[in-house]
Amino acid sequence: MNQEGFEPRKQASRAEPRTKGSILSIDYGQERIGLAIADATAKLAQPLSTLQRVNRNEDMRRLRELVREHVVNQIVVGLPLKLDGTRGEMAEEAERFARRIQKQLGVPVELVDERLTSWEAERLLEEMQGRFLHAEKSGGSVKRKKAAARATVDAVAAAVILKEYFERQGQPREQR
Repeated sequence: MNQEGFEPRKQASRAEPRTKGSILSIDYGQERIGLAIADATAKLAQPLSTLQRVNRNEDMRRLRELVREHVVNQIVVGLPLKLDGTRGEMAEEAERFARRIQKQLGVPVELVDERLTSWEAERLLEEMQGRFLHAEKSGGSVKRKKAAARATVDAVAAAVILKEYFERQGQPREQR
């Protein structure tokens, strides 16, 4: 337990996620929140949407709506550790966000290492759709396309986080 009384569950700490309802995955960012969803029994992560951040209260209101709409009973939040496994400022911010969700929505929250998930999401999108998000082009319409592409990457990254969560569920505890 940390100094603020929040004890995030370790990655994939239970043998199985809850079996009824949905699991919501969140790729937390300062500008956008990528979302993915999976039925707890099917364990197939699907990108859901990307929320543009407004403010804490509005962000939480929209998440509360999604939790009700999709009958969510577990939330997985990506923990953006540094490549060497240490926590930086964004990891601390994601953990604070996870605490707020658990407190305000009353849904269990689990933090999952999300290192390289955005990179993996971009790779998947490039592979599946032939999109190259890092191509250098100029012009106003390209900026709008890049913003839409980033939003798509955020939702796919949330799906990758959820996929990783499910994969870890099947591992023996000592390998997690």
